[in-house]
Amino acid sequence: MNDYSLASGTPAGIGDLLAAFAAMADDIDLDTVLERVISAACQLVDARFGALGVIGPDRMLSHFITVGLRDDEVQRIGALPTGHGVLGLLMSEPHPVRLSDLRQHLRATGFPANHPQMSSFLGVPIRIHGTVFGNLYLTEKNGGADFSVTDEQLVVALAAAAGVAIENSRLFDEATRRTRWLEGGLNAAHELLEQTDDARNDLELIVHHALYASHSAITMILRDFGANGDIICEAADGMKAGQFVGRSSADSTVLDGMTAASNPLRLTLEDLDLLLPEISQGTIETALCTRLAGTEQRQFLLIARANGSPEFAAVDHEMMRSFTSHVSLALELLRVHREREQEAVFGDRDRIARDLHDVVIQRLFAAGLSIQSLRKFLPDREPLERITAVTAELDATIRELRDTIYSLRSIPQITPTFTSSIFALVADAFDGHELEPVVHLSGPLDAAIDPERADHVRAVVLEALSNALRHASARAITIMLKALPDRLELKITDDGRGFSQISSTSGLSNMRRRAELCGGTLSISSSVGNGTVVLLKVPLTI
Repeated sequence: MNDYSLASGTPAGIGDLLAAFAAMADDIDLDTVLERVISAACQLVDARFGALGVIGPDRMLSHFITVGLRDDEVQRIGALPTGHGVLGLLMSEPHPVRLSDLRQHLRATGFPANHPQMSSFLGVPIRIHGTVFGNLYLTEKNGGADFSVTDEQLVVALAAAAGVAIENSRLFDEATRRTRWLEGGLNAAHELLEQTDDARNDLELIVHHALYASHSAITMILRDFGANGDIICEAADGMKAGQFVGRSSADSTVLDGMTAASNPLRLTLEDLDLLLPEISQGTIETALCTRLAGTEQRQFLLIARANGSPEFAAVDHEMMRSFTSHVSLALELLRVHREREQEAVFGDRDRIARDLHDVVIQRLFAAGLSIQSLRKFLPDREPLERITAVTAELDATIRELRDTIYSLRSIPQITPTFTSSIFALVADAFDGHELEPVVHLSGPLDAAIDPERADHVRAVVLEALSNALRHASARAITIMLKALPDRLELKITDDGRGFSQISSTSGLSNMRRRAELCGGTLSISSSVGNGTVVLLKVPLTI
């Protein structure tokens, strides 16, 4: 007698198969789909244990998902299979395999400690567009019977439907990733050009949006530092970002040869530890790095994911290039816009200088000659003295105007940004010293500070670093510079020998004078054995 369902006239098992199809189609999250495939297969053929192994790029099992084992049992077993023994048979020969006792097979290698013993076995490959995505493994048919030919046919049909469901889930996942990357790049470009967030500088905006776009644990901007090709972390966002901002490394060979046109480079843990020592610390598993285009010095965007996170897929490589092209274009447009603003200011200065020279000075000179010509009409001594005093005042005014004209015309038409000049100054100051600086820059520094205040700040940085390097015997020196809504703050800290009384040396007097000239305040705190802190606050209007 054939095994039919009397209620519906449908062969037994077909209803369960249709229910399994419906369960797989009910969700588009890949992990959920995979779990439902295994659960549906176990229910379909009445198996006690089930597993799905995903084949990775190295032709080994990259993921292994199980059903039927408790969490404590999985933990006692330890490392999950990678594709040896009978499990590897389906990878070398992707055809259904049905065994009465898998322990007796020639490829059997035995079970690890604490693994439940299993006998009956059914394995079926899952194919997507002719390529084997993974394998479905079922063991221990309830009741002690072997898996039948009908069980095999049902699971083969289920595997075919699972391939479609998995492919749909992967396509949806890729589309979601592309959308997130595009949104991140466009939002970053918009904020860069509109300057909608005054609390962050340009690079802080980029790493913030890259963190969201890539679903990473941490994102960083690295840049050349100094003449020896050192690398410094200029901005970071995400997990423990504060530990890496401002840190430098003398080994950047892994980034040599990277251009803006290069594909993103996958970095190993060894590469990461060379670039930024101790970055992995057992928390970072995978990372990508690409170079930003159009920047004045080599700058790189690095994204990294934590342990247990999925690897960066091909779509991440592709969309990271799209993201960097968006932000690089925005940075270039922003640079051109700022140069045009600077040129407009310089143009106004040149026009004012010309007007002062060609009009004002000439009129003052003519007025002086006219007053001098009155001398022959005034024989009294007092009027003559008054004329002499007025002409002397006019001569002094003309000299001051000439000095003003010279200062208006002496500023070069192309000047480096304030942040670039700070990096260059710090690199030069530490050149030849084994000590590596830590530099923290935050806020819209380049847009906030004017050239005159920038000169005074640089002078204070140089003098403070010179004192620390020559006299402090410090093991660590940190330079923190941030632009706040109403002021700029510079804080230079060292852990050197310190001092009990602040002497009135020419260097300290010069720093105080610089602070006064830019309308700011300077405080220096120190104690013997506890290092020194130099704090400069400069008022500004953003």
